[in-house]
Amino acid sequence: MFFKDVVGQNEIKKRLIRSVKEQRISHAQLFAGQSGTGKLAMALAYAQYISCRNRTDEDSCGVCPSCHKYQKLAHPDLHFVFPIFNAKNLNKPVSDDFLPQWRGKVLQSPYFTLGDWLHHIDAGNAQGEIYERESESILRKLNLKSFESEFKVMIIWLADKMNVACSNKLLKMIEEPPSKTLFLLITENEEDLIGTIRSRSQLVKFPFIEAEAIEEALLKIEGIDPEIVPDAVHLASGSYIRALSYLNPGEDERFYLLKFQEMMRFAYARKVSELITWADEMAGIERDKQKAFFAASLRLVREYFISNLKCRELSYMNREEMEWGKKFAPFINERNIVPFAKEFELGIQHIGMNGNPRIVFLDTALRMVRLIKR
Repeated sequence: MFFKDVVGQNEIKKRLIRSVKEQRISHAQLFAGQSGTGKLAMALAYAQYISCRNRTDEDSCGVCPSCHKYQKLAHPDLHFVFPIFNAKNLNKPVSDDFLPQWRGKVLQSPYFTLGDWLHHIDAGNAQGEIYERESESILRKLNLKSFESEFKVMIIWLADKMNVACSNKLLKMIEEPPSKTLFLLITENEEDLIGTIRSRSQLVKFPFIEAEAIEEALLKIEGIDPEIVPDAVHLASGSYIRALSYLNPGEDERFYLLKFQEMMRFAYARKVSELITWADEMAGIERDKQKAFFAASLRLVREYFISNLKCRELSYMNREEMEWGKKFAPFINERNIVPFAKEFELGIQHIGMNGNPRIVFLDTALRMVRLIKR
């Protein structure tokens, strides 16, 4: 991964390059920011730049043996930790057991979500976690001498998914790191990390990506229709992942919209039996998708409320959502927008706490009956 391939974030690129030139590389750095801001891509580019034997003032050379191995994510001094699940065919799995799938996913594009990753490894209802046993694997790897590079690099993607025991063991390694070790922790929920890890890591805050940078990156995609790029950039709202999702809506996005439409239609018509069937169906999907549905519903009611205010510049809907909203948006108003939002936020919370999904979805659906006619 090269710095030039990271979308936007030029100030962070300059800061990281300067740290290498001035030999002021902090041994533990926390890349924090919203989904789609390029944290994983930047971590890969930074690690490759540090290990490059012929780096320039702006980027890795791309031709030395180290760069060739980094471009395949196969460098012996590059290590990864990421959320996994307890697969039935594996005994106490760690990240290395999923490394081939990880390399394939990242090489395809380093811009993806936790849901994308869990779907890629067929995690089913598992929410993805970094288990305590992972810390033993980290310690074993980092206590070895570097094979080729000056630094051993450990990239921990979504470090906030570490359980408490793993976090505490990692803290000890960060406090007393092995020689020439670099921890790059990536998080989208900085507050979910234990405070001692945050305080001992150098924070690199990733802002939303500039619209110009997203537009430039999208126009480089082969076969892209230039006419839809402005809409994609607007909808992205600073997230390159959202921009890509607009260009190529996945099955999940269509599914969430369809189920939102069904819920609201049944609620408006007061079809309780259909709502019960709908809740049963939603209870059968993966838990991560259940949370994603509530998050999508929360976004949709916000967008339809904004649509009622005639503020096009503040609305972030794709064409299908906008078309359906022409009839539905008037039902989201100042009398029910706050209760709607609270119900969907509560749904995310309850599913995240392993609540019974059938009860959660049925309760939410029945509350829609009361709210939609306010």
